[in-house]
Amino acid sequence: MLSIDWRVPAAYKHTKNLPAAGFAWEYLRRNDEYRHDFNAIALTEEPGARQLERFAQRWGLRFRKRPRRIA
Repeated sequence: MLSIDWRVPAAYKHTKNLPAAGFAWEYLRRNDEYRHDFNAIALTEEPGARQLERFAQRWGLRFRKRPRRIA
């Protein structure tokens, strides 16, 4: 569980300058279902592409493509 008290405005002062994606993340990371789904994938040694795609679609996520070669 998160330790930030949502009733204390000072705890959210940083959100005034967040871009939309950052604000969305602040909202999403507090969702218990999202955290459950995330933990299920994080504990999987090598999640499959289909599992990752379902996760991304369910939560409206987009991931940056990783470079094929590390420079």
